[in-house]
Amino acid sequence: MANKDKTVVPDIVNSTETLSIKIQAMRQAQKIFAAYTQEQVDKIFFEAAMAANKQRIPLAKLAVEETQRGVVEDKVIKNHYAAEYIYNAYRHTKTCGVIEEDPAYGIKKIAEPLGLIAAVIPTTNPTSTAIFKTLISLKTRNAIIISPHPAAKRCTIEAARVVLEAAVKAGAPEGIIGWIDEPSLELTTQVMRESDIILATGGPGMVKSAYSSGKPALGVGSGNTPVIIDDTADIKMAVSSIIHSKTFDNGMICASEQSVTVLEDIYDEVKKEFAYRGCYFLKKKGELDKVRKTIMINGALNSKIPGMSACAIAKMAGIDVPEDTKILIGEVESVEPSEEFAHEKLSPVLAMYKAKTFDEALEKAERLVADGGYGHTSSLFVHPSQKEKIAMHAKRMKTGRVLVNTPSSQGGIGDLYNFKMTPSLTLGCGSWGGNSVSENVGVKHLLNIKTVAERRENMLWFRTPQKVYFKKGCMPTALDELGTVMHKKKAFIITDSFLYKNGYVDAVEEKLDEMGIQHSCFFEVAPDPTLQCARKGAEMISAFEPDTIIAMGGGSAMDAGKIMWLMYEHPEVNFEDLAMDFMDIRKRVFTFPKMGEKAYFVAIPTSSGTGSEVTPFAIITDADTGVKWPLTDYELLPNMAIVDVDNMMSQPKGLTSASGIDVMTHAIESYVSIMATDFTQPLSMKAVKTVFDYLPSAYENGADDPIAREKMADASCIAGMAFANAFLGVNHSMAHKLGAFHHLPHGIANAVLLTEVMRYNAAEAPAKMGTFSQYPYPDTLARYAELGRFAGCTGKDDQEVFEEFIAKLEKLKEQIGIKKSIREYGVDENYFLDTLDDMVEQAFNDQCTGANPRYPLLKEIKEIYLRCYYGNQK
Repeated sequence: MANKDKTVVPDIVNSTETLSIKIQAMRQAQKIFAAYTQEQVDKIFFEAAMAANKQRIPLAKLAVEETQRGVVEDKVIKNHYAAEYIYNAYRHTKTCGVIEEDPAYGIKKIAEPLGLIAAVIPTTNPTSTAIFKTLISLKTRNAIIISPHPAAKRCTIEAARVVLEAAVKAGAPEGIIGWIDEPSLELTTQVMRESDIILATGGPGMVKSAYSSGKPALGVGSGNTPVIIDDTADIKMAVSSIIHSKTFDNGMICASEQSVTVLEDIYDEVKKEFAYRGCYFLKKKGELDKVRKTIMINGALNSKIPGMSACAIAKMAGIDVPEDTKILIGEVESVEPSEEFAHEKLSPVLAMYKAKTFDEALEKAERLVADGGYGHTSSLFVHPSQKEKIAMHAKRMKTGRVLVNTPSSQGGIGDLYNFKMTPSLTLGCGSWGGNSVSENVGVKHLLNIKTVAERRENMLWFRTPQKVYFKKGCMPTALDELGTVMHKKKAFIITDSFLYKNGYVDAVEEKLDEMGIQHSCFFEVAPDPTLQCARKGAEMISAFEPDTIIAMGGGSAMDAGKIMWLMYEHPEVNFEDLAMDFMDIRKRVFTFPKMGEKAYFVAIPTSSGTGSEVTPFAIITDADTGVKWPLTDYELLPNMAIVDVDNMMSQPKGLTSASGIDVMTHAIESYVSIMATDFTQPLSMKAVKTVFDYLPSAYENGADDPIAREKMADASCIAGMAFANAFLGVNHSMAHKLGAFHHLPHGIANAVLLTEVMRYNAAEAPAKMGTFSQYPYPDTLARYAELGRFAGCTGKDDQEVFEEFIAKLEKLKEQIGIKKSIREYGVDENYFLDTLDDMVEQAFNDQCTGANPRYPLLKEIKEIYLRCYYGNQK
């Protein structure tokens, strides 16, 4: 087996030295095997399964001969199952190379073997488990080294040899399957320590040792399967199924029934059926205690009884039963550990309990599961129509397999009495049983899956109201659709007291009267709308039951209108849930309710700034707590926007200035947002240039320059559509908190921060950049330069254009009366510094921050605030 260049691989593994050499050779074989194609592996898998299947009878005979346990005929079935059912389950399973691919999403999953598997084989199923584990190892290109039970080493090794010889003949590397010839605790421990993963099947001590080895382990717990026979069950089927399972290989499958709890009404009938079919009920005087003392010794299962016949166990106990007795049944009452019959017995010995109610039966079953059967298997016989009982049983059983109307030995291993449970001879018990898996172990557990994920860009969107009407004097014509096209009957108007008392709403009401649409008006919206105000308005809306809501005013009226609309449509809403921040609006935890099912929403702005008529945003303040609830969702997008400059002609200079610079901030931030697209950026650019061109005149001349007024109305709406889809950035995050803490008008707060934030964002090598798949690298300086050039700025490179752009913005701010620092607006220095840390943290946590191209650190936000407070601009 060797030459000058190779280490001699021992023929017999019986020491730590020979085992180490064997493991080294197997690792080399596995490296070769890892390069095999799926076609090569499938050929080996097929030939190995065929060979094992052909030897199912000799191997069964050898197992019984060596272990003196079990039933030859049943072991034949187990060997047959291990070869045929495992092959059938995985014959088409991809285990080599690319096993899954989605080109659209750029995802590719590649299967790789684990390496060397250590397999510990029990004496209860020595040949079938060896076949099972070697086959799934071959299918997954792993090497497997077996540590057999000392009492079953000959048959276990022979089963492994059969599979190995067939695999090598089919092209597998020599030595891909190995074993310990003379098993010992020392060698088993070494195998587990030097492998890559452990497949452990056996007693609790061995499984615990596997999990303590320091290597990943797929261990399985002990079973103590409790069965309930409900009074609706088919008694003959139930009894026959239990006998079929419990006598299979003399009860050595760990999923076999260990107790049966029968409802009182059918108890005698069930008992009669068991007796009729060859089961022996132990006499309560004498016989029951003798068997108790035989099956358990010093609190542990008597190692002599697993796999023995009922008659043999009776003889051990010193009682006489018919030689053809199938099961020894002990009628007992206690389900506590002190009752010997309440434990796993791995033999044709069964405990039988009586329960007055189904709930009592469940309680007994729960206790029995807790006594050594957590996570394994539980069983119920019941009429299929009893869905509630089936569900109740499943809920209360802490087992990985919950079988209904099924022999549990055959049902638990899968694919015999159910056809979606993975066929396996290694049954995981999950955390309940101290295991790493709670399902039947299969090939997926012996693979490493590499996921190759190529960069992909998210699907984006461009969403606006269904209808956006604009041009001077358009409002009456736009409103006409409510009557002539939509046939609306009742409209509710939301506005503020100034607009209502100064006649701004008159034209709307006159048009509604003309169309015969009933209307009512709520005009108590304050500049900073409150939740209490919104609730009051919503109560009026609910009483009026409109099919149309018209919000007319500045951002406050439109925000309040959206909130009232939401309360009207969905009075059950929780604002804390609605206001939950998100990283990606499509993946938010809370799903907004569907809007528009009761009322059509129309937004009519009367100032040129917020763009709320075309955005999915609304802010409401709880007057009791001071908490601001910023709501964002496309369900809040108005259905119709009417941008008629006739409603904006009389804006005072202060409002013109603040709202106008707000438009500029919307346009600039949406242009450099990490979510900006080719659909939003042209709008941002147009808005920037329009504000430069027309805001100074709109500020100075007001209604005397109707063209400037109209252009600013258009710019506000255009910028609104841009940031409704691209979102904003840290400028707005910081402005929100500056307004909240120090009561600066929103536009002014944006203005005093704007150029300092732009310098911050323009860094070519920022500490951190924003996270979004379509944002590949920091390019904000170039984007600012694009905006600058479109607005008429020049320079030899992007940096020069950017500086001229900054200068032009500073000049614009000066023209419209914006001061140069926060301090100049009368904000007390001490109070500003006292609130600074809170502002910083809240700005960082603001919804707008996530779209900023430079992901800000808390200390960076703080520095910007301080620079803007003192006017330290470069």
